[in-house]
Amino acid sequence: MKYLRRYSFTLAFLALFLSWMWLRPEGPGQVYQLDGQTMGTWYRVLVTEFPETLSDNELAQGIGEHLFRIDRELMSTYAPDSELSRFNRAPVGQWVDISAELADVMMQAQAISELTDGYFDVTVGPLVDRWGFGPVQEMPGSSRIPTDAEVQQLRGQVGFHHLDVSSQPPRLRKRHDVRVDLSAIAKGYGADVVADYLDSVGLDSYFIEIGGELRLRGRKPDGSSWVPAIERPSQGAPVVHDIIVVDGQSIAVAGSGDYRNYFEQDGVRFSHEIDPFTGRPVTHDLAAVYVITETAAEADALATAFMVMGVDRAYQLSQRLDLAAYFITKRSGDDGFDSRYTSQFANFLSDDDDLPGSTLEN
Repeated sequence: MKYLRRYSFTLAFLALFLSWMWLRPEGPGQVYQLDGQTMGTWYRVLVTEFPETLSDNELAQGIGEHLFRIDRELMSTYAPDSELSRFNRAPVGQWVDISAELADVMMQAQAISELTDGYFDVTVGPLVDRWGFGPVQEMPGSSRIPTDAEVQQLRGQVGFHHLDVSSQPPRLRKRHDVRVDLSAIAKGYGADVVADYLDSVGLDSYFIEIGGELRLRGRKPDGSSWVPAIERPSQGAPVVHDIIVVDGQSIAVAGSGDYRNYFEQDGVRFSHEIDPFTGRPVTHDLAAVYVITETAAEADALATAFMVMGVDRAYQLSQRLDLAAYFITKRSGDDGFDSRYTSQFANFLSDDDDLPGSTLEN
């Protein structure tokens, strides 16, 4: 219910709330910043100017309305009246009419699932919940670690291939009793929607972040580029591991890691990244992955899939697909990390910023 209360206000109040959230630059050549909440996380939008046809309040309202629709009206699994929640309650075998936006996200998700041989799967939610990482927590008094029988039973509720998606007309059907959760692609899609909106009102320089998923375009007023950073996968305050060099082009960046969301029991660490094939948390040494593509939805989903696949399989796939991907693995025997990235990602790294242990493989 906490999630629903956060969105209990009307869109009119949303616009009023956002109207004073722009942080004004302290001097010429600076940027304007808008902060807010969406999809259970924070978002940040940086712009260098406001459109001639819109006031700052109107721009904030437009951003808020787009994110409200993507989250609360379409893809939330917390809001019972969202399109996705209504689909999840629908009977097996019944086509459910959905919006063009939801159909678009579902088709992208299914394409990534096919591309990664099922390592990205929007139906893995029942397993995520049972391991204690989802919105539905285990019952009080029960063990957080499920039994083999429970894992086997829940695996029967997982499988992206049980879903049918149509774009004309936009509709969705499940051929088995599965539940869809778009949390591994929706934040990236939200960043894409905001970027499209800023493009449509004539802005050509911005930095958008939703829960760590980024869309960037253009330059800052002083001519310098936006500077996204790769975070070192360690506990405590964030530490920069490497810098992504952007030359004003429009790109999307998404990252995924297991270093902040996990639990330990009897000396064993359990990651929140759940392998849909085993039904269990991954156990490999991949600590974090970053992907650069044209859209944040694609980068978001691929980063999630790569974290589940592990570095060797993910690296081979990213090379085969000519993707820009950066992998950080835990070093055996100490607390250090090694970096490995594709030739495409090398184009976004400065020669002066190579770190000890970083390797480029062709």
